[in-house]
Amino acid sequence: MKQSYRQLFFVIGGVLVAGPGQAASIHNVGPSAVVLVVVEDGNRTELALDAGGSDVICTSGCFLTLPNGDRIGLAGGESVEIKDGTATIK
Repeated sequence: MKQSYRQLFFVIGGVLVAGPGQAASIHNVGPSAVVLVVVEDGNRTELALDAGGSDVICTSGCFLTLPNGDRIGLAGGESVEIKDGTATIK
């Protein structure tokens, strides 16, 4: 029984440590504003980013539709740069 509690403690601790750090950061490095569509947990949201703007998205993974129509899946933790409607994932 003691081993089970120890394993549970490490699992819960790992989730608490890993959880907030798993969001994806997105930066619009292009010269004009863009509108992205984010679908996370079945919820669709439009995200407008001004030129030079940034935001944090996808805390539990998501799909991102870019202005050029490309759709990419993000697990969280990625750094995404948007320029001229296309994405570079780092």
